[in-house]
Amino acid sequence: MADKKFTVLDLLDLDLSGHDALELKCIAGRRGLPRAITIPELNRPGLALSGFYESFAGDRLQIFGRGEWAYLMKLKKEQKIESLEIFFSNNVPCCVFTYGLEPPDEFRLLAENACCPILQTSLPSTEFSNRITRVLSNIFAAHKTMHGVLVEVFGIGILLNGHSGVGKSETALELVERGHRLVADDIIEIRCVNGNILLGRGPNTTISHHMEIRGLGIINISQLYGVGAIRNQKEVQLIVQLEDWDSSKEYDRLGTEQNYKEVLGVKVPMITIPVKPGRNLPIIIEAAAMNERLKDMGYNSAKDFNQNILKWIEKGDAKAAYYGTDDSY
Repeated sequence: MADKKFTVLDLLDLDLSGHDALELKCIAGRRGLPRAITIPELNRPGLALSGFYESFAGDRLQIFGRGEWAYLMKLKKEQKIESLEIFFSNNVPCCVFTYGLEPPDEFRLLAENACCPILQTSLPSTEFSNRITRVLSNIFAAHKTMHGVLVEVFGIGILLNGHSGVGKSETALELVERGHRLVADDIIEIRCVNGNILLGRGPNTTISHHMEIRGLGIINISQLYGVGAIRNQKEVQLIVQLEDWDSSKEYDRLGTEQNYKEVLGVKVPMITIPVKPGRNLPIIIEAAAMNERLKDMGYNSAKDFNQNILKWIEKGDAKAAYYGTDDSY
């Protein structure tokens, strides 16, 4: 659910474009624009308009398409507005008329008296419902902020984690230099969409594509490398934990066991990369991204290597290698 109250006015103020554009405008009931939208679900009030209010979902956005509009015109003609008075007594968040339809004057007057916003869009009902469901699902999705750098490497969204000063931003900068893309630096806002997809982005589009490089200061990646070096959001598909090399610690050398980190109830593959002078982290991360793509395609390098070793041992080649007849060494 959203951090704060999400109102009808907030819905109108959303800066959406392309396939997410809602094309909404308020045509009546402006005093009700501060009304809260509490759930990301919609309702077609056909039954309610006919007078059946049992199990009426009055806390949802009410969508009026051609069918509902035609019924309103019928009620106007027959001068039967009792059901409309009951409709507005349920404190619905707002009503949206699709196809650019205009509500009858009686409906407008009741909406004004009830302080219920009436919105209008030129989109067809089905298309508008699809778009606003997608938009509201994103707004009300469970979310959290994490410290790190989110980059896209070979199409894989990689979240670089680690303590301050370990080299996350410098590694990300080298990846951008090598043709990959930056999503956000320092603060990452992650939302869980559809229950199993983690979408990461910067909390503010104005500063998301800036990076802080110690000794250099703040740099603007889109200005330095062009718009092809950035993207606004990306699914988090791999977490790379950067940590200082600890000689007393035993690091994974085979990769046969997959580690995960749970974020908002979703398990994300995680690898730990020790950092020390001389290690080329960008190349290692590129290899990790390509290896993750192979896993998504059903191929696991470590498991395949393990199977080949077992087959080699079973065929007796290993024994011949160790107990050969050549004693010249």
